Amino acid sequence: MKSFLKSLPIVVVLMFTVTSCFDLSENLYSDVQVKDWFKTEKEIIMYAARPYTMLHPFPEEQMLWSLMQNASDELVIPGKHNGDWWEQGRWNELHAHQFTPNNKILRQSWEFVFEGITSCNEVLYVVGDLEFEGKEQIMAEIKILRAYFYYWATDNWGNVPFSLDFTERGFPPQKDRQFVYDYLVDEITDNIQYLQEQPTPSYYGRVTKGMAYTLLAKVYMNAEEWIGTQQWQKAVDACDAVIALNAYEIEDDYFANFKINNEGSKENIFVIVYNSILTNDHLYWWTLTLNSASRATYNFIGEPWDGFVVEPPFFDKFDANDLRRKSFLVGQQYDKSGAPIVIGGQPFIYTSTIGDYRSRGEWEGARCAKYEYQEGLQYYENDMENDFVLFRYADVLYTKLEALWRLGRASEFIDDPDLQKIRTRANMPPYTVGDLTANELLDELGREFAWEGRRRNDQIRFGVWGNPWWNKPASAPKAKLFPIPQTALNANPTLTQNPY
Repeated sequence: MKSFLKSLPIVVVLMFTVTSCFDLSENLYSDVQVKDWFKTEKEIIMYAARPYTMLHPFPEEQMLWSLMQNASDELVIPGKHNGDWWEQGRWNELHAHQFTPNNKILRQSWEFVFEGITSCNEVLYVVGDLEFEGKEQIMAEIKILRAYFYYWATDNWGNVPFSLDFTERGFPPQKDRQFVYDYLVDEITDNIQYLQEQPTPSYYGRVTKGMAYTLLAKVYMNAEEWIGTQQWQKAVDACDAVIALNAYEIEDDYFANFKINNEGSKENIFVIVYNSILTNDHLYWWTLTLNSASRATYNFIGEPWDGFVVEPPFFDKFDANDLRRKSFLVGQQYDKSGAPIVIGGQPFIYTSTIGDYRSRGEWEGARCAKYEYQEGLQYYENDMENDFVLFRYADVLYTKLEALWRLGRASEFIDDPDLQKIRTRANMPPYTVGDLTANELLDELGREFAWEGRRRNDQIRFGVWGNPWWNKPASAPKAKLFPIPQTALNANPTLTQNPY
């Protein structure tokens, strides 16, 4: 049982209505209706946990993770031979970088981000005038969590509506990336001193110093793309701050980070905590990626939907000896007893290839098995216990390596034992400076962090986002930003649309 979640059902009683289009003109609850609810400090702290629950939908089928991944070269949802999954081409809009402001996945991703921001603003407003033990730390956690939502906002949409005041009326002004970048740096650096340093079990799934410094490193890594100024050294410094905490280590087993009970991972820095009983949203990738024939492998009760598969050229980036290749299912499949599965007289074999993008065969395309699947899964509303990994220590070490490589100083870090372990635990030789090219670094980031939600950002930073790839034509620079959803434009007349 994840201890952080034990008190969260109480939060449901205290939930506010959150507006998806970021309209600040809604009536506010009075201080009597809200602040006087709290009888103890424990109740205040439980209430303050609410913004963490706003992370839960992130890796769902039609949410931000899916938006970013489907637009990258890691993941694709082809139409099936029976017509399933084409869905008027809305997935192809993402794959082909033909984004439109009416795309449902785009709209729901925008709402996810700004509902998260509004939730943080609400909690900071409600508890700001209250006095309780640990207030500075709670406030700092929520401020940096809000910064994380704004990181997603500006990375995906560029100029975004901005407000830190829950009492503000009307519509917030649209701010450019320079403004948001400065805010992110200041907000993180101003509040990091108040955060928990060591990731003890009671702080599992919460914002800690390790999470904040990792987020800061990511902000600096994006500086050149966002504001035209390189900040590689500052990214190195932020990574060094995580390393200096001496709180994390590279796991011996890559897949320990993604097990059913992965709260024991010493590598994971920040996760979305799930529990099949205590959380309303869940990680249900088994439903999204596996074919129904895989029920025999895992003794599933429910039937998978057979949609999300690996783009064939991305799968080919894995050496046959690379243990991380086991993140994906390819080849003959076996039932729980170890016997080969045969369907209709045909061996059940997942292929890494896909013959027809508009009419994929039933077992074509590698399937994701990176997160351990538990037996007996029934339906996506009551699902996997695995916690979704947002930041891990390997991310920090590879970020430092990339930043130093861009500075021409990779030799300073290339022999670091923890860095080398990332490769050796995958049964791959450690890197030398001569191995490091832009293509190899990007490919390695793909192999190490496949389907973790960062590929779009990496491809943009390495300058390949507009390149053609599997069943995707070349795209214009404007495709580095998603259009603002039409619903948001209709609701907020002050917003200026991105080119699309």
